[in-house]
Amino acid sequence: MQAQSITDGGRIDEIVIRGTQRIEPTTVRSYLEVDPGDRFDAQQLNSSLKSLYDTGLFEDVVLSREGDRLIVDVEENPIINRIAFEGNDELDTETLRQEVELRPRVVYTRTKVQNDVDRLLEVYRRNGYYGAQIEPKLIELEQNRVNLVFEVDEGPETEVRAINFVGNEAFSDSELRDQIATEESAWWKLLGANDTYDPDRLSFDREQLRRFYLSEGYAEFEVRSAVAELTPDRQAFVITFTLSEGDRYTFGEIDVSSSLKGLDPAQVEDAVTTEQGDWYDASAVEETISNLERAVGDLGYAFVEVRPQTNRDRENDTIDVTYQIQEGPKVFVERIEITGNVRTLDRVIRREFQLVEGDAFNASKLRRSRERIQDLGFFKEVNIDTQRVPGEAATIVNVDVQEQATGSLTFGAGFSTSDGPLGAIQLRERNLLGKGQDLQLNLTLSGASQRYDLSFTEPYFLGEPVSAGFDLFRTSTSRDNDTFGGLSSDSRTYDETELGGALRTGYDLIDRWRQNWRYRFSQRTVENVDDDAALIIQRSEGTTNLSSLTHRLTFNGVSQENMISDGFTAFTENTFAGLGGDVTFLKNVVGADWYRPVVDKWSIHLGGEVGHMFGIGEDTRINDRFFIGSNQVRGFDSSGLSPRDKPTGDPIGAKTYYAGTVELRFPVGFGDDLPIRGRVFADTGASFGVDGNPNPVQESASPRVAVGVGMSWRSPIGPLELDLGFPVVKEEFDEEQIFKFSFGTSF
Repeated sequence: MQAQSITDGGRIDEIVIRGTQRIEPTTVRSYLEVDPGDRFDAQQLNSSLKSLYDTGLFEDVVLSREGDRLIVDVEENPIINRIAFEGNDELDTETLRQEVELRPRVVYTRTKVQNDVDRLLEVYRRNGYYGAQIEPKLIELEQNRVNLVFEVDEGPETEVRAINFVGNEAFSDSELRDQIATEESAWWKLLGANDTYDPDRLSFDREQLRRFYLSEGYAEFEVRSAVAELTPDRQAFVITFTLSEGDRYTFGEIDVSSSLKGLDPAQVEDAVTTEQGDWYDASAVEETISNLERAVGDLGYAFVEVRPQTNRDRENDTIDVTYQIQEGPKVFVERIEITGNVRTLDRVIRREFQLVEGDAFNASKLRRSRERIQDLGFFKEVNIDTQRVPGEAATIVNVDVQEQATGSLTFGAGFSTSDGPLGAIQLRERNLLGKGQDLQLNLTLSGASQRYDLSFTEPYFLGEPVSAGFDLFRTSTSRDNDTFGGLSSDSRTYDETELGGALRTGYDLIDRWRQNWRYRFSQRTVENVDDDAALIIQRSEGTTNLSSLTHRLTFNGVSQENMISDGFTAFTENTFAGLGGDVTFLKNVVGADWYRPVVDKWSIHLGGEVGHMFGIGEDTRINDRFFIGSNQVRGFDSSGLSPRDKPTGDPIGAKTYYAGTVELRFPVGFGDDLPIRGRVFADTGASFGVDGNPNPVQESASPRVAVGVGMSWRSPIGPLELDLGFPVVKEEFDEEQIFKFSFGTSF
């Protein structure tokens, strides 16, 4: 007997639903587009079948006919009971779970599972595992439930085996590899992540190459292609950049024009950093634009736009640049939107802005605001962009930050010829409770001294741009003149203890200039003085109270990028003691540091400081003088350059000192993923001048010199610093300290 076709004609007398378990038959009926009494119409039945499948509730649906009855057989998709991952070692389960859309108690479908598999594979590709394979497995349970298990075979990390360049003549392959973020894999890059293939990073590399060539005068440079080819074993990529360098250009005529009423271009010509005859540099053009906008803004012009007009002379390979200063659109800041700050409060970021809602938009102030936010040290990245409000003379400033660890637990260690082994622990939170407050606890221990220090700083006291803070401290020191005196109490000359506190405040005077004030009160005790100690030390035995006021003026013009500092910083500090207490003196210190990049990732640092003090109506005391050593001149002990009592050899401090350094910093060669920077240095300094000492004094104002090498490493456990200093010019009574290092970790 031939089966009856569902479209043989006639009318539907009854609809029968079969196979439902969790789903009510009436629910199935609601998706059908036919009812009893309707004809067996092929189009309507096909549409009903499609509607049932589109629900995602059914794995299979069959429509059939028995006489005048329409039979609907369904097979329900199971419900997911649990989702698990197996075989994932490089990416944790929580990371993978966030990528899948399926969840427990959701209907299982093959399409959704395949979409989730594709997402997981993409996550592995972004992390450098292009050979990863993921297979979904079902474990059937009762009541049509299943456990879904993603079985992961991560495979080896897909490294970058080689980076090749085609078409480069001006620069070698190795020079160009230094300009891009992607790196070739090497055994020593175990801690890095840039030696795996990342298509987003490859796009960034193209832009980096373009910027580099434009900064070197190649105005017609083009990256024609950047191709990543997977090796046959699917374990590595070979990346090839095809370049078109073009000719190298120099700057031709440089001019500044202005359409602003009352503005003479000569007033801002000093802001131009590009010079005729120099190699063309697109970044220098951008810098000049910023300088001109800032300079014109400082003259009182709120709405300014600087546009460079270039004229390229291909015959002579020159580019003329005219900076046209004109009135920009009159735009105001409608609002400032801040995102990305999970922990840091909005007001901590907002108070660093030099623009507020309703102000005239100023690109120079916006750039300075970004610098101020970055200088907080709370964020790994700070990105600011603007969005014009359609139809209005207003803009929205969007600030996106990426937070970084602001707490640190730092350990320091070293060896001193006077103190023996020493160690230090610093616990610090620079963004306490996300409010920008700074809390520090320091503990320093050595064979000769112990120091405990607690400090707190509120950078915006009572909501005003004025910092306020306090310090509590206790210091205990055993002074001696033995070569390894820190290791043995038998060689102690005297003990010194200081207990006290301080109140601090500070505020910005003008841009980059800051003024700080500190009142300090402490009780100092000199005791356990040896009978054979210097007479000046014996006369200092007892307790004195110190009450002092310190003023410090600082200029900070230093910026830092990729561990490279650039700029100038200087300070002057004046301390007057005599506001009560038992001691009266005046102490002055001035210093400055200059940092400058010289060639790619190489930089130079020049620094120096000078200090002098004198008693007012009395001689200076030993515990108020300068003790100069390893902090100023590496290669010498912490008080290794101090004047000494000749009969005993005890260091007795100095009234005057000077110190300077010349340091060349350079990459060791392991790339950004293992950021180790080396340095060679030459330090010089001396301290001299003593009053009130009845015995002859060993001292010299002639400069001592030490040379050495060192390194800095941002290791996974925190920054590590190591220096080896070797005195080459010294006096016979100086004390040396060759080796010094410290390391720390952050949380």
